[in-house]
Amino acid sequence: MTATPGPPGTTGFNPYGAIDLAALAQQRQAREKAEAARAKRSAGDVSGAASPAAPVSVIDVSEATFQTDVLERSMTVPVVIDFWAEWCGPCKQLSPVLERCAEQDGGAWVLAKVDVDANPQLSAAAQVQSIPTTLVVWQGQVIPGFTGALPEAQVRDFLDQVVALSGAAPAGEGEASEVEEDPALLAADDALARDDLDAAETAYREILNGQPDHPEARQGLASLTLLRRTEGVDLDAARAAAEASDDVAAHTVVADLELLAGDVDACFERLIALVQRTTDDDREAAKQHLLELLDLVGNDDPRVLEARRRLANALF
Repeated sequence: MTATPGPPGTTGFNPYGAIDLAALAQQRQAREKAEAARAKRSAGDVSGAASPAAPVSVIDVSEATFQTDVLERSMTVPVVIDFWAEWCGPCKQLSPVLERCAEQDGGAWVLAKVDVDANPQLSAAAQVQSIPTTLVVWQGQVIPGFTGALPEAQVRDFLDQVVALSGAAPAGEGEASEVEEDPALLAADDALARDDLDAAETAYREILNGQPDHPEARQGLASLTLLRRTEGVDLDAARAAAEASDDVAAHTVVADLELLAGDVDACFERLIALVQRTTDDDREAAKQHLLELLDLVGNDDPRVLEARRRLANALF
């Protein structure tokens, strides 16, 4: 899929990577890179180098500094982007919570604050529809966050997942125990990282032949299927075609593209509405496609549980 151009200085910032399948590999490889970075810093201390400055927790980011402060920084530490504005009431509720958590976690992740009024190109490139919007950038890839001002407990749960991306421990916890890696899964992930979809599919299928319920292999294979059936399809053109009718095939393609773009709510809303409007085989096809995408996103995402509830209401 062609990358969406971003503003000057934002090379690699692609909102269509919000559920980029290479992230499945990068989340795994990132743990090793993070460990190497920590080891390097520790070696510098032992060699007698000057003690490093306190880790940066909160930064203001502009279009001019996005490349360095977000994309390059994300190669070693997760960066949480807070899109906000001075006039936004919910922003004034969320931003202090994010800033406090960032300080508490002591550099395990960095909060990058983006004023949408001062940086309209950044918010446009990220496809920000409303504020506050929170996204995560890790290893140069955009990971979906949330929109709106959530309760602090939910924000904390979300940030604990962010910390886990790099293998670091949240504030007050010790280092996580080392997890033994599956060589077969690493081979599949490595194939994804170099965009060799055929090799990745072969590797995932080999794992599933021996372990049919292997969760990561099943998710990886489902993600590959999603990538293949949307390859080369333009989102705007697909939306225009879908809006002209209730054709299930047209709407499911758009739903796939919306999911890849990180617009999870729009994806689920489209398919639930399609279930409500259609009957018989069309309704069943729409329902099954939605269930497939719900499984792909996973029940840990609260939007999935809400979509399952709404689907049940639509059916019964």
